[in-house]
Amino acid sequence: MGARFKVVIVGTGFSGLGQAIQLERAGIRDYVILEKAHEVGGTWRDNSYPGCACDVQSHMYSFSYEQNPNWSRSFSAQPEIFEYLKGVADKYRLRERIRFGVEVTGARWDAEQRTWTVSTTSGTEYVGQFLVAGVGGLHIPQIPALPGIERFTGRTWHSSGWDHDHDLTGKRVAVVGTGASAIQFVPRIAPEVGRLTVFQRTPPWIMPKPDHPMPGWARTLFQRVPGVQRTYRNLLYWLLEVRAVGFNGHPALMRAGEAVAKRHMRKHITDPVLRRELTPDYTMGCKRVLISNDYYPALNRDNVDLVTDGIADIRENSIVDNRGVEHEVDVIVYGTGFHVTDAMEYLDITGVDGRHLAKEWAGEGVQTHYGITVSGFPNLFFLLGPNTALGHNSVVFMIESQSRYVVDAIRLADRNQAAAVQVRQDVQDAFQARIQRKLAAGVWTQGGCTSWYLDAKGVNRTIWPGFTWRYWMETRRVTPSDFELTGRTGR
Repeated sequence: MGARFKVVIVGTGFSGLGQAIQLERAGIRDYVILEKAHEVGGTWRDNSYPGCACDVQSHMYSFSYEQNPNWSRSFSAQPEIFEYLKGVADKYRLRERIRFGVEVTGARWDAEQRTWTVSTTSGTEYVGQFLVAGVGGLHIPQIPALPGIERFTGRTWHSSGWDHDHDLTGKRVAVVGTGASAIQFVPRIAPEVGRLTVFQRTPPWIMPKPDHPMPGWARTLFQRVPGVQRTYRNLLYWLLEVRAVGFNGHPALMRAGEAVAKRHMRKHITDPVLRRELTPDYTMGCKRVLISNDYYPALNRDNVDLVTDGIADIRENSIVDNRGVEHEVDVIVYGTGFHVTDAMEYLDITGVDGRHLAKEWAGEGVQTHYGITVSGFPNLFFLLGPNTALGHNSVVFMIESQSRYVVDAIRLADRNQAAAVQVRQDVQDAFQARIQRKLAAGVWTQGGCTSWYLDAKGVNRTIWPGFTWRYWMETRRVTPSDFELTGRTGR
């Protein structure tokens, strides 16, 4: 039998740290945090590629109860966000609760003991009454199976595992993918490489990035005048929140955004052929909308080529596109994103009566209640789970709502001296039917594209369909009648 805790948390990104802080605030201190790496930070620790930065303003992309008046820019870079998370862990003395170097492989529900047994790569087990999965959906790299890649003699890596020891100066570099990561690192490496060949499958909609250094007077004001930074944060929240209208069945607003994006492209791309290759043929918002001021200028460089013909073959020192053109390369960098809708398949979670979560979701599609709880899996909670990602606002806002909800569910069990709390199947089914009706009318489904928002059956299992303030309202407190309470704690 492994070490026992009331709550076992997996992960130390915004989700895991945020959940631990909410437990501390509630006076629940019998918990442990399991972290596979040797430092906190989650995705902001792992992703350190050149140019890595947030695409939501830092004053929103941070905890509301732990505001930072000293952000250097409106949109902070990865090192600054990483330092922020390390500072949060230090301030709340969370490191003493973290078991570093512990990689979770799965968890199984013990119906007799009404506890979760969490297994790890080392063989050590951890037992908890409640299990909180704060692993997120952006941690398993999506690496395409390129034909002939085994013959390539050069270096390859994914953006999330950037090889900082390999000097790209003067090298011939191929970038596969043009998503959120690629449009950040392409402008940074373009000036130093000998030749950069960017392989684009589908062009993204790219908006100007309203980034700027935070002036000293503003930082001083945030530090010294109570309430000013919170007012600024609230203003940002509502400016971002209004964008949800366009995503949810109001395409006229998205057309206005497309006009801004096209004007942004015309400003930097003068070649009509290149401009045509960079113009999406789907409605803005169907895929993730990106922001950048330097990606288009990078593509204008003499040493940068955009290839839109796909990849037919990889040879020892080259890539052959579908037109038969051979591009000599020394390094291949994947900017191809992450496993998202299928990310949970990598966790071996077994619930009531031996029900296997990944197998159920693979067969029936992902089914949750508010992206947090799952019927048949008592005392299990997901943070940033299915259908709680956003295309218009800060996911940290969602994490705060979810972590408070988890605490309320634990309190519900404790008040009733129950060993387990489980969402009712009919409640979960009703929730799924409601959000899928909304998603079916949204741009993600009607916009004319395929994206990582959708699962293999074309169903959106990623995005929250609507305003975040509605999610906050609906998850402010647990509705007791939504849950079944079972067992006795013996108190």
